[in-house]
Amino acid sequence: MESKVKELVDQGKMLPLMEEFYTIQGEGYHKGTAAYFIRIGGCDVGCHWCDVKESWNPAIHPPTAIDSIAESAATYSKTIVITGGEPLMWDMDPLTQLLKSKGVDTHIETSGAYTLSGTWDWICLSPKKMKLPTPEVYKVADELKVIIFNKDDFRFAEEQAAKVSPNCKLYLQPEWSKRDKMIPQIVDYVMKDPKWVVSLQTHKYLNIP
Repeated sequence: MESKVKELVDQGKMLPLMEEFYTIQGEGYHKGTAAYFIRIGGCDVGCHWCDVKESWNPAIHPPTAIDSIAESAATYSKTIVITGGEPLMWDMDPLTQLLKSKGVDTHIETSGAYTLSGTWDWICLSPKKMKLPTPEVYKVADELKVIIFNKDDFRFAEEQAAKVSPNCKLYLQPEWSKRDKMIPQIVDYVMKDPKWVVSLQTHKYLNIP
């Protein structure tokens, strides 16, 4: 990457854009609602079950000017979801300021493993055991979404729920490849402890992005 482009990426004025698309939010609190997704490349959290491993290497995704990203996004939807990869590897302040100036709502899906930047109307925190969230993101998370791959993830979910605010929505979501095994366990768990809500990847059932 040439030095000028790297400087702009470091400043958050360009970002390694993997893809952007208009679809239906498939998971969590806002499931079923129309949203424009901006997927930013780059992630070193390393979930072995990640379904977008092609997002991990930022070098293979073209640095793209945030003016172009924001302009395109605002023409499609009033709800913009920034996801990854791990978007907080990059400075989200410039992009979210641009998006807010266009009158849209900004949502982020993050592991919380990096310092929180950006202006957000909704923060979906999906913590991972391999690289835990920073302390500050727990306090401002609107939604805690824990992926359930095995039984120990229920313990991890309770550990994480103890760190978020009382107003944070709590979700348990089966890892897709283990859904048949884990859904009955999640259902039983939520029925015993209804502070939790079941989240499913409904976009996969609907066969949409």
